[in-house]
Amino acid sequence: MSLLSDFINLDLSDTTEKIIAEYIWIGGSGLDMRSKARTLNEDISDPEKLPKWSYDGSSTGQAPGEDSEVILCPQAVFRDPFRRGKNILVMCDAYTSSGEPIPSNTRYNAAKIFSHPDVVAEEPWYGIEQEYTLLKKEVKWPFGWPSGGYPGPQGPYYCGVGADKAYGREIVDAHYKACLYAGINISGINAEVMPAQWEFQVGPVVGISAGDEVWVARYILERITEIAGAVLTFDPKPVQAHKQGDWNGAGAHTNYSTKSMRSEGGYEVIKEAIEKLGSKHKEHIVAYGEGNERRLTGRHETADINSFSWAVANRGVSVRVGRETEKASKGYFEDRRPASNMDPYIVTSMIAETTILCQQ
Repeated sequence: MSLLSDFINLDLSDTTEKIIAEYIWIGGSGLDMRSKARTLNEDISDPEKLPKWSYDGSSTGQAPGEDSEVILCPQAVFRDPFRRGKNILVMCDAYTSSGEPIPSNTRYNAAKIFSHPDVVAEEPWYGIEQEYTLLKKEVKWPFGWPSGGYPGPQGPYYCGVGADKAYGREIVDAHYKACLYAGINISGINAEVMPAQWEFQVGPVVGISAGDEVWVARYILERITEIAGAVLTFDPKPVQAHKQGDWNGAGAHTNYSTKSMRSEGGYEVIKEAIEKLGSKHKEHIVAYGEGNERRLTGRHETADINSFSWAVANRGVSVRVGRETEKASKGYFEDRRPASNMDPYIVTSMIAETTILCQQ
């Protein structure tokens, strides 16, 4: 294994100008991530200068076998924490050979919303709190839990320390540093309420870049859990209530502000935006992740999925406003409805569209 590690960690910069580019895209389920690598003759950091590529869409559930070629268009570039050196990760979106975005290309519509002049003028900022759960590879049961059994009740695990409280910290710390190396604006990590559940935060990031960075952060986490022999899940309710425990779900709370909200008198703009979100609650819920009804029950720091509510400091509502925002009369709010498996392109652009472009 040491010899294998030597090859994996070879520094190519002394022997060649060529670099390796790992092209990443979203598969047919809308949550599975795919990637493949190619050699480039020079160091390129501008996605517009990177070559387009293609893949077999019939093998990812994104194209029929008789017309299976799907085109990858590079959209964002990050440093590669696995190969290091000048090697790169490339976030792509996907198109038919005639240039039309394929149905699962949610980035395309998000980019149209974020390029709208009214949205550009408002400089929408996002901070996304991505929760996830680590599972054992063999049995698909949470990391650190007794096989087929349950740990002690929730309470000591949130931001907990100790071998009996924090399960999988090495994976989490490896991911944290890898994201910083890659150039992702990861702002923190913490252990969550359910043991083996963790969270990382991305932001503040402007516009479409929030979706790019969350997707690449997910990709890096998937790669690290692969190395560690663990399984990553974004299921919003990976463990149902049981007589031996009542377990929190996993979300992707989305913090949001616009230039107007961050300016003097922004609190009134925030309240108007929240009213708009409430008027389109059903449309947002449909787009906020699969299986979210198992999580949004009105318990475990959630609001009921069928009703919209907001309040200051309360974590049992649909949208929460922080005390500091209320006190300063400007700032941001938190949409607590998105599930952990939400598509960040859809959620971020939908919030911008509803709060900036829609009229009451």
